[in-house]
Amino acid sequence: MNADTVFVYDSSLSQHVLRSDHPMRPVRLQHTYDLLASYGAFEDPSRLAAPRPATEEELATFHSREYIAAVERFSRGEGMGDLARFNFSATGDNPVFPGIYEAAALSAGASMVAAEMVAKNEVKTAFNISGGLHHAAAGHASGFCVFNDPVIAINHLLSQGMRVAYVDIDAHHGDGVQDAFYDTDQVLTVSTHESGQFLFPGSGFADEIGSGRGRGYAVNLPLFPYTGDNVYTWAFEEAVLPLVKAFKPDVLVTQLGIDTHFRDPITHLRLTSGAFTSAVGAFAGLGLPWVALGGGGYDLGAVARCWTLAYGVMTSTEWPQGIPPGYAAQDGLRQLRDDAAPPLSKDMEEQVSRYARDSVDAVKRLLFPIHRLL
Repeated sequence: MNADTVFVYDSSLSQHVLRSDHPMRPVRLQHTYDLLASYGAFEDPSRLAAPRPATEEELATFHSREYIAAVERFSRGEGMGDLARFNFSATGDNPVFPGIYEAAALSAGASMVAAEMVAKNEVKTAFNISGGLHHAAAGHASGFCVFNDPVIAINHLLSQGMRVAYVDIDAHHGDGVQDAFYDTDQVLTVSTHESGQFLFPGSGFADEIGSGRGRGYAVNLPLFPYTGDNVYTWAFEEAVLPLVKAFKPDVLVTQLGIDTHFRDPITHLRLTSGAFTSAVGAFAGLGLPWVALGGGGYDLGAVARCWTLAYGVMTSTEWPQGIPPGYAAQDGLRQLRDDAAPPLSKDMEEQVSRYARDSVDAVKRLLFPIHRLL
């Protein structure tokens, strides 16, 4: 590989359909790739890395053998009487579809490719937009997530003797990753998200700080619905960046969900591409080896635009504001970066700001002393 940054992708990652009415649409991955390609992002072929399926042994570094075998059976249309036992259902968040095992293993394997390349120092940054499926538990599916690729990738990095900072900026709390590393001081898990008072999975409060050796190594920054760019960026800089720097990780893993976007249909934050890109820029500014993963995002245009911008940050590329004509004709987009989000009432702005201040104050009170930040 000649590139410092690679994009882990091929079209096989985006071919499955969870259910015709399901908000998680893997075609968003192809839209992102196509938009990047229209900007000429992959004219250098060394910028692309091919995914591979995760092996059963890799999946088993986190998931139970029983669960892995059940997903394999469901993938073949067998053993469907066990769906509820593993939190699958026909009409809920976690539907079963033909080939579910293969699709989930490929997404997890793409994150393994990213982690392996970074751990071997083959590249500085690897971005797998199909990853970031942060809700899956060791023994069951959750929140559209079958296999927890961030945990599997982090386990590989740990096996190489690396201390890992995991930072999750999805609108939903990264509960599966937090739970996996709640009692270790070798992984700092950080999640900024819409508060669990208002959004699935109902967790991620500031007083969830880890246990045992891991006390002080779980960080949660819950935010009020309708939090916008200025408040988000202030809270991120006040609470997240100091703790990541104090931890002194060997490698950074990020979950770059863009369901924080003001156009997202199933969440309530109101970030624009500006705040999202600012956070990604802060990650780049840490100068660490970096495994970047996708995550949530249910407005197809916002996903494609914001992950394109993220890859631009990773490669130090300033894409033009105008969407290339070929892509614009396909998807109807006209500009890459957002204008301002719709305004809030003064009362709502005050409520958003007060909630963020309280969350930042709680993080500083509970965690800054443990990390000798005064």
